[in-house]
Amino acid sequence: MGHGFFVPVIAGYIAYQKRDDLLSRELKPNYLGAVLMAYAAVQWYIGSLGAELFLQRTSFLLSLYGSVLLFGGWAAIRLMFLPLSLLLFMIPIPAIVYTSITFPLQLFASRVAETVLSLIGIPVIREGNILELASQKLSVVEACSGIRSLLSLSFLSIIYAYFFDPKWWMRLALLAATVPIAIIANSSRVTITGILSEIDPELAKGFFHSIEGWVIFMTALVILVATHQLINRVWRFFGPKEQAAK
Repeated sequence: MGHGFFVPVIAGYIAYQKRDDLLSRELKPNYLGAVLMAYAAVQWYIGSLGAELFLQRTSFLLSLYGSVLLFGGWAAIRLMFLPLSLLLFMIPIPAIVYTSITFPLQLFASRVAETVLSLIGIPVIREGNILELASQKLSVVEACSGIRSLLSLSFLSIIYAYFFDPKWWMRLALLAATVPIAIIANSSRVTITGILSEIDPELAKGFFHSIEGWVIFMTALVILVATHQLINRVWRFFGPKEQAAK
């Protein structure tokens, strides 16, 4: 969740950009916001009793929605929906969900690495998420599952689409594209780690391993931008002419 610290800053900037539009609207308070805030307070209390951090954290977000609805009505909610929703990205997903997602991703990345390494002539034996190479044993642990890069890439895809493309559906399209991009990028990282470990086992550890992760993540960002350009070209070719011209 390295991107979590930047989420409120970017969300606040987007909300600040909408200030003139917000002030120009006729805002009508809606008391359903008070009900939502009351529910958020109950959720926080239940979460604190059960030491459930996800419930406590999301209750804060619900209270923000409630306060905006209470003082500004539905018009304010529509304007502030994106910056408020972005705040969800600063909340870590529940541990039970995180575990259920990461292990299949670990297995997938290890299977892809095993297949590619075998095809290029590097002997490898896979046992679950562990790759046994001639030089050393590589374990595809939780940190190498790709879930963190998937969450960061998802956040960046929405921000990128907001600033660089006015089409509302582009945010959803790029958000959906981050799933295969992140999975392929992470599988490539595990495969490259296996190749580098055969050259020098030290290249698969410490500083070099971290640098490799950053390079792969930046490559995934480039692929995301290229995907945006590709979608726009297809849209201009097949989409309605008056829409494509915009």
